[in-house]
Amino acid sequence: MIYIGIDVAKDKHDCFITNSDGEVLFKSFTISNNREGFETLFQKVQSILDDLTKVKVGLEATGHYSYNLLGFLLDKGLPTYIINPLHTNLYRKSLSLRKTKTDKVDARTIASMIMSDVNLKSYTNTSYHNEELKSLTRYRFDKVKERAKLKSSISRLVCILFPELEKLVPTLHMASVYALLSEFPSANAIASSHLTRLTNLLSENSHGRYGKDTANLIRNAARNSIGSHMPAKSLELKHTIKLIKELTTEINEIETEIKSIMDKIDSPILTIPGIGYNTGAMIIAEIGDFNRFDSADKILAYAGMSPSTYQSGQLENCHSHMEKRGSRYLRYALYNATKYVCYWDESFGVYLGKKRSEGKHYNVALSHATKKLVRLIFAMEKSKQPYQPTV
Repeated sequence: MIYIGIDVAKDKHDCFITNSDGEVLFKSFTISNNREGFETLFQKVQSILDDLTKVKVGLEATGHYSYNLLGFLLDKGLPTYIINPLHTNLYRKSLSLRKTKTDKVDARTIASMIMSDVNLKSYTNTSYHNEELKSLTRYRFDKVKERAKLKSSISRLVCILFPELEKLVPTLHMASVYALLSEFPSANAIASSHLTRLTNLLSENSHGRYGKDTANLIRNAARNSIGSHMPAKSLELKHTIKLIKELTTEINEIETEIKSIMDKIDSPILTIPGIGYNTGAMIIAEIGDFNRFDSADKILAYAGMSPSTYQSGQLENCHSHMEKRGSRYLRYALYNATKYVCYWDESFGVYLGKKRSEGKHYNVALSHATKKLVRLIFAMEKSKQPYQPTV
């Protein structure tokens, strides 16, 4: 077997090639992060042997810097392994007490890890192409977070300009209210508006739900409002609403693409009550290839949802906390999915209630339900069978 360790960086990659006997075939060398550099690496591999199935390549998980090289290696048919940098760091320290860390040393360490066969799973084409879904779900996550921040700004600005409005409508964040505030971004502007224009504006954007009575109610409240007349804040309000509308359009476009990919994947996860396209896609994208994991517990560990353990002498932690190491996106998706599944599925609702009756805090009880959900998802993805209610 031939073992190749690659330390990935932005502009260049350091490589080290050895064989099963520990013989160094190519001392640490550097390739450029371009087509020429990739081809140089592949030519060195071909100069050693023709059977590429006897090659193992290791890369550290370095986000987007390794993406192009990974795609090249997979296209060439080279079995490739993605290694957690934390794992590499611990392995390097176990080999020597000296504090030596360079890119060339890291490349050699990665090759040694692959040679030692420390329970690594090879990266597959499924995992590689799954990155598209991961990219979309994370992009959506950031956009939704950005929109939520802007919505908080709307609440703050309305509290300054027209504080009474919030009690007159179910929520500030609906089309009719946004249309109203876009044209009349203060109590003073609404108070001086024509009732017919106000009525038509509300009616058109609420699909007839709000009419003249609501328009009259809002205008009267505006005339008696304690809201401040601040043109600068009014301008900020108009622009914030415009940004929210633009973000909503972008999010809808992203969600359409996510739905398209999920329909192609045809994952049974969507048959679980309470899990929709967006949450299901985030779980599938963050886990990737389920064959990388031997058990559901390893997925929990990957998500950082396993309880931490501390024991020394006679001291042992009795209230262990969640590790919270690993994919924060997967942890977020699983946690939120569990809340909805517990609401929509009777068996999960009963299980959550059972844990609460044992005196567990809601979040602790929910974490138990999350473990149950992960085991269910793992079994379903392995069997490709749809969800069957147990109650």
